[in-house]
Amino acid sequence: MMKKMMIALLAGVAMAASAQQTESGGEPEKEDLPHRIGNFFTKYFRDFNETDTSYIEPQHYNFALMMQNTNTYELYSIGSKDGQIISFAPKPTYRVGPYFGWRWFFLGYTFDVSHISNEHNKKEFDVSLYSNLMGVDLYYRKTGNDYKIRSFQPDGDSREIRNLDIPFSGLNVGIVGADLYYIFNHKKFSYPAAFSQSTVQRRSCGTALAGFGYTRHSINLDSKQLENTLNEHLREFGTSKLDSGLLFDNVKYSNISASGGYAYNWVFAHNWLLSTSAMLALGYKHVTGALRKDEVTLLRDFSFRNVTLDGTYRIGLVWNNTKWFAGMSAIMHSYNYKTSQFYTNNTFGSLNFYVGFNFNRKRGH
Repeated sequence: MMKKMMIALLAGVAMAASAQQTESGGEPEKEDLPHRIGNFFTKYFRDFNETDTSYIEPQHYNFALMMQNTNTYELYSIGSKDGQIISFAPKPTYRVGPYFGWRWFFLGYTFDVSHISNEHNKKEFDVSLYSNLMGVDLYYRKTGNDYKIRSFQPDGDSREIRNLDIPFSGLNVGIVGADLYYIFNHKKFSYPAAFSQSTVQRRSCGTALAGFGYTRHSINLDSKQLENTLNEHLREFGTSKLDSGLLFDNVKYSNISASGGYAYNWVFAHNWLLSTSAMLALGYKHVTGALRKDEVTLLRDFSFRNVTLDGTYRIGLVWNNTKWFAGMSAIMHSYNYKTSQFYTNNTFGSLNFYVGFNFNRKRGH
């Protein structure tokens, strides 16, 4: 591989030197090696980022202003090997605020109108950057104490699920991570057209995707409080004792993943675009945790390594006439891990609605 790269580099440098010969056929102009290498890579990346304008109409303006409403959702489930499943979910958050855009980069701030006092200590940071070649997802989430127990399945029979709505402050979940993915058909397919409104997709097109990511997760569960809460609210069904596999206090794990998927931009009418994509990831997880040592000894000093299947999904609907734009977009992440005694699933995402306009037209556009 290194040999091929060196051959390509030397060939590129030679071409650059040859192009600098004078019209009279004289010797090439003197130029030091660093400048030759720099010119070669500048041309290489410029060609690499080229787009087919019959499929993608480029941005005609330098700046954009936008108002956006962001709604975030989360569902967290834990289950035992014997079929007990408990699902938790906090109240959705609703945020609204302005954004300022420069070409494909948007920066803004949204106000949480559902938790103005921040009494639940919820912290969220989510940003996705889209270019022709690649995309990046960055996220930091730390839940507060506003979870509710949404459902409880006492055994493996799904017909016995209890649909509940019980406040529960004994669960705290945190996640921080980054995903980077490459867009193969980037000359004809535009993620920015669907999710950052900086270009316009003019013809339908699809592409394969590949990427990798890293996340760190933490789960803190007050299992005694959970037992007491369930027994108090399920007395009419009889006392339901939690399986021992669910009686942990905290678990922390890191996840390294390699992913692949497919995306498609459907131009179903003039200035309209519907975009969908799905990526599945094989995640290698390293987990350590502490269990309730006063009641459970079998799983003491829990640690494990495993590979699980995770996913990221996107959908976007946008109308864009190059000056004005409006639409919606959604992104959802799903992470899993399992042991011989229990498993967890953490699904979270956001739904956005926006409207805005571009200004300061570029020269020549």
